[in-house]
Amino acid sequence: MSALEILQRQIVACERCPRLVAYRAEVGRIKRRAYRDWDYWAKPVPGFGDPRARLLLIGLAPGAHGANRTGRMFTGDSSGDFLYGVLFETGFASQPDSTSPSDGLKLKDAYISAAVRCAPPDNKPSVEEIRNCRPYLERELELLNNVKVVVALGRLAFDVYLRILRDHDTREEDDVPRRSKFVFAHDAEHFTGAGRPLLISSYHPSQQNTSTGKLTGAMFRAVFQRARGRLQPA
Repeated sequence: MSALEILQRQIVACERCPRLVAYRAEVGRIKRRAYRDWDYWAKPVPGFGDPRARLLLIGLAPGAHGANRTGRMFTGDSSGDFLYGVLFETGFASQPDSTSPSDGLKLKDAYISAAVRCAPPDNKPSVEEIRNCRPYLERELELLNNVKVVVALGRLAFDVYLRILRDHDTREEDDVPRRSKFVFAHDAEHFTGAGRPLLISSYHPSQQNTSTGKLTGAMFRAVFQRARGRLQPA
């Protein structure tokens, strides 16, 4: 078993946050009418993708009736439909649909993680819950040592990733610029220091963003076209 597989098992077994443990179980018990025949995953959701990926995506947290139901990141809800369609179009996924862990989907040169691994009420994890979960992302960053580009999906993921860089910086004092130098914006590039992955910030593909037109398919596609361009040549 690889170190990444061991980490994934540790994530699935985590019970650090009592509120999230209770909520994910409650959602799995009550269910949504459309999914009443499903046996909900209702556990922390580990990362998913190519262990040798050069592209890392960091999301917010599992959807209550999406990844918390299926057990795979961005799988089973509208956010995932939006994301995987674009990943397929830009060559990072083998198919445009993600419905369950057994649907045959493979990521190509990409890995999907999140700031928080359990579905939080109202999609709003607490500061303590984010802090409790952060070591898992830190460990993934250590193990995914081929990553050249990080796409942060939403401001929370953007902030968590930058805090990790700042807290783990053991080089010169000013090697990581001050947080104030990083301004979150859609499809924006951020240089985080020599030898570190390029950071690209993006709006999160939440239904709230996509249904209102704040994030369109063309806008989202541009993010991954940019990432693909930065990764060339393969």
